[in-house]
Amino acid sequence: MTIIHPTRPSIYTEADFRARAAAALYHKPSESIFDPRSGRAWARSDWDLNPEMLADFEVMAPARAAAVLVPIIARPKLTVLLTERTAHLSTHAGQIAFPGGKVEATDIDAVHTALREAEEEIGLSRTLVEPLGFLDGYRTGTGFLVTPVVALVKPDYVLALDENEVANTFEVPLPFLMSEVDHKRYSRPWS
Repeated sequence: MTIIHPTRPSIYTEADFRARAAAALYHKPSESIFDPRSGRAWARSDWDLNPEMLADFEVMAPARAAAVLVPIIARPKLTVLLTERTAHLSTHAGQIAFPGGKVEATDIDAVHTALREAEEEIGLSRTLVEPLGFLDGYRTGTGFLVTPVVALVKPDYVLALDENEVANTFEVPLPFLMSEVDHKRYSRPWS
């Protein structure tokens, strides 16, 4: 799902972002699935660029539910808050990521999971977060089906990082992330 077209700078204001989010985001989590028999993905996945690896799905356990918060910071020039995961973690170590994690039995829904995880990982108070909607689910090679929750965050937050999970946080200007010239595609050998 595309929320923002990179050639329209006006959409990087809060008002324009809200309008586009209202029109483009899902109002509930996508029920996207992956069918290993047909090899067809209805959700984005780690296999989009490596279709030869689709056979991996046939030997993998069913995906575990997870959710991430896509925090758009409501500054005069919108930014996206990202985390750097600590190097010692068993999965996704050292990666740049959105705050988030596995759905727990006590979580009400994906929004609850994303807000809880953001509070646990980086100390982001849910009182500063306004969920706007959902992006397509994403299937990871490490066995998760991730639901991204897009939200506007008031810029006066104060973070308290869980040093066991998060090494650092930083903000990136939304126009930089949405500019096609800033996207590069690389390949590397795997397994």
